Amino acid sequence: MPEPLSAPPLSPALSKPVLIAHRGASGYRPEHTLAAYELAIEQGADFIEPDVVPTKDGHLVARHENDITETTDVADHPEFAARKTTKTIDGEQHSGWFTEDFTLAELKTLRARERLPMLRPDNRHHDGQFAIPTFAEVIALAKKHGVGVYPETKHPTYFASIGLPTDDRLVAELQAAGWNSAGAPVFIQSFEVKNLQHLHRITKVRLIQLMDAKGAPADGAAESYAGMATPAGLREIARYAWGIGPNKDMIRAAEPSPAPLIADAHRAGLRVHPWTFRAENFFLPKHLWSGMDPRAHGRLSDEIAAYLKAGVDGFFTDFPDIGVAARNAE
Repeated sequence: MPEPLSAPPLSPALSKPVLIAHRGASGYRPEHTLAAYELAIEQGADFIEPDVVPTKDGHLVARHENDITETTDVADHPEFAARKTTKTIDGEQHSGWFTEDFTLAELKTLRARERLPMLRPDNRHHDGQFAIPTFAEVIALAKKHGVGVYPETKHPTYFASIGLPTDDRLVAELQAAGWNSAGAPVFIQSFEVKNLQHLHRITKVRLIQLMDAKGAPADGAAESYAGMATPAGLREIARYAWGIGPNKDMIRAAEPSPAPLIADAHRAGLRVHPWTFRAENFFLPKHLWSGMDPRAHGRLSDEIAAYLKAGVDGFFTDFPDIGVAARNAE
């Protein structure tokens, strides 16, 4: 029988809100590439965020999803045409190509593409230039430059169901880097619950429970994220996690009547790292738009400043340079 979960001791607050480069400096380079991570580091990010998914031969690579149809040039490789398929992942059907059907050597023959070409046309100039990095390569880059890593375990229940569980592999790679303590420059995040509870048993690295403004964990561990965001739900999260990563819409710090989530989380002993702060008008509240073009950059620094004033302990952004400037202005 597994040991019962116990509440972790409260960690001291970090000296300043941490800046997490969401998939790297993904506002300027195709996401989850070493180039995006390197630029984020240059711009002053404290942590770089790789979403990790497995290959057919058990390696962890950095991709937003295991479906690589839109983020690589796989469709241009005739040798892989027969691997296009349809799968049901977390209750949703997806058609395309998937990392778990490729060896690492095969994935390394592909090149990354911009995921949001209509909103970020300038990033398309970098299409075809960068390979898919392994998690080990991301760790090595972070250690070289003295920054942290903030990996997200994607679809852990699904991958376990097909014989490619990722949690133990993730912990093993962190341990190989010498990172297995609460003081390590690492946060592990997940939208699911059960895998975070498992991770709580096998590593001392800080864990972050991700939450969305709608829906529920895919592992069925809770009826809704809304229920998890209540004072009672947050106290339960504090039994296995160091903090939460809510959709910023769950906080609404830039609105006249913000939600009480930050204060409730802090009372439960949890830190708060909301996601995701993006500069394009399309992602900003209307009062922070500049002009009417959805692709134009609005007043992202004002939005970040509102959340910092509200008391967040860190934040995810695609634009680390803007995030650093906003934080420095506080």
